[in-house]
Amino acid sequence: MRIKICGITNLEDALDAIAAGAHALGFVFYENSPRYIAPAEAAKIIDQLPPLVQTVGLFVNKSFLEIDDLCDVSKVGLAQIHFEADEHTYNNLRSKHLKVIRAKSKEDILQFEDEYRLVDAYVEGYGGAGKRIALEWFDDVDCSKIILAGGLNPENLSELEGYNFYGVDVSSGVESNYGKKDKNKMNDFVNAVGDLEKKKKATN
Repeated sequence: MRIKICGITNLEDALDAIAAGAHALGFVFYENSPRYIAPAEAAKIIDQLPPLVQTVGLFVNKSFLEIDDLCDVSKVGLAQIHFEADEHTYNNLRSKHLKVIRAKSKEDILQFEDEYRLVDAYVEGYGGAGKRIALEWFDDVDCSKIILAGGLNPENLSELEGYNFYGVDVSSGVESNYGKKDKNKMNDFVNAVGDLEKKKKATN
């Protein structure tokens, strides 16, 4: 199971997340978020990361031209489209991107079922609210291309046992305060994912 730690705002947290075992780091380019980081500042962090780490920029209500430009400036490798973008936006994006479903119902999570996508609980704002999504919505659903987000933390990850999610995305669940990660919580989160993987292998 892939692990993305989102809301990175400084190099120390980025390196601690990688050391813990995160596969991807998320940078929030939504100005109204308490975890916002300027794309140029994200680039300074990314320049100092080891190779083979996926970097992701979170975008809200931007045109495809703005998204492509900010991906270039920030040097992120993937754009996370955290708003209801239209097909024109997706079709014209030059940057590799990941669609986000802000789910209000079980029917919502079936959108883009042939694509890798991130599924988060719907909130009025955009991301980082810590609201959990109803796990029963995923019963009898192929989750192998779904990255689950929303209210995850080291204590509740065990509830994902039996679901075949491609990955998990965490932000507030591993923080000491807005925009500052807790090293111990990140280690605990990664270890909890490891426990899930061990149980999965034991039952196969």
